[in-house]
Amino acid sequence: MTKLGVVVVLFSLVAAILPCAQSLKVESWATRLESRKETVTSLQFYFHDTLSGKNPSAVRVAQATDTAKSPTLFGLVMMADDPLTETTDPNSKLVGRAQGLYGSAGKQELGLIMAMNFGFTDGIYNGSCISLLGRNAGLHPVREMPIVGGTGLFRLARGYAIAQTHWFDPPTGDAIVGYNVTVVH
Repeated sequence: MTKLGVVVVLFSLVAAILPCAQSLKVESWATRLESRKETVTSLQFYFHDTLSGKNPSAVRVAQATDTAKSPTLFGLVMMADDPLTETTDPNSKLVGRAQGLYGSAGKQELGLIMAMNFGFTDGIYNGSCISLLGRNAGLHPVREMPIVGGTGLFRLARGYAIAQTHWFDPPTGDAIVGYNVTVVH
């Protein structure tokens, strides 16, 4: 067999074996999805939204020209870094932080659009987060909002959050809101 013939045979063998070898490679942690059963997790915590005082946890970052004239503050946008605690007491155990933004999106009725990341800093969920994106009808006694994702132990999360206002101070806008969250992950 000539040198050219040997090269052609070797090239053909490599071309035939390469796809098989590639299919045997080990997938990295970043590309592999876990093949386990889904878990349902229930969480309860309290969201402390403080707009008043020397160290507020939520601040106004934008507003429309007519926001001050609107009974619903339509067009107002707030940025928040609110503590999440175990109980309604602001001094109770810190379990995480709610970071994100919310804005007044209702002209006729108070309706906040919320884009929030609940990042946990305690226990087995330390370093994990869930993401909420949806409408919060703040004056309703009970509100339901969707959980649209997560990270860490909550990777690929979906679910819902039930919010109930525990305390609200109309002059300042400060509030404590209880969250019961059900997450499938």
